[in-house]
Amino acid sequence: MRDENWLADLDRYSSRALLREQGLWATAVYRFGRRNDLRPDSFVKRARNRLYWAMFRITETLLGISIPKSVDVGPGLRIWHFGGIFIHERVRIGAHCTLRQGVTLGNRHAEDDVPVIGDNVDFGAYSQVLGRVRIGNNCRIGAMSLVLTDVPDGATAVGVPARIVMPQVQETTDA
Repeated sequence: MRDENWLADLDRYSSRALLREQGLWATAVYRFGRRNDLRPDSFVKRARNRLYWAMFRITETLLGISIPKSVDVGPGLRIWHFGGIFIHERVRIGAHCTLRQGVTLGNRHAEDDVPVIGDNVDFGAYSQVLGRVRIGNNCRIGAMSLVLTDVPDGATAVGVPARIVMPQVQETTDA
């Protein structure tokens, strides 16, 4: 079974990444779990599901990366630095997003909604996005930022709590 999302993930890493990129290991476990859920119910699926849960717990414990298979992640996920990355089971992440160490995407209270992340979003180290928040496409979330409100397309969010910084538009002058 060919997994286009996994191939897109691999494209964002160097050729020797499988041997030394722990973020890619965690992504591989996540994609394995998602692919297995698409299989018809059988003994093989149940056995692979047990294998997934063992690999998930090992990855979560040893690498500090928790991306449950229920998370909806688009193709091209890149995890630059491992450790302390926790994604709530209901989060949706778009295509070609980048996570760094310490990123948390989750709810603020037990029954709250969770973030929806657009495409091409770059998360700085130790950034947190919590609650019913929509992060637009082509956004940047600054390191150590705490995002509690929506971020429009193309904007950057920085600070605690995060403030929105829109990209500068250069004016052209006619001479």
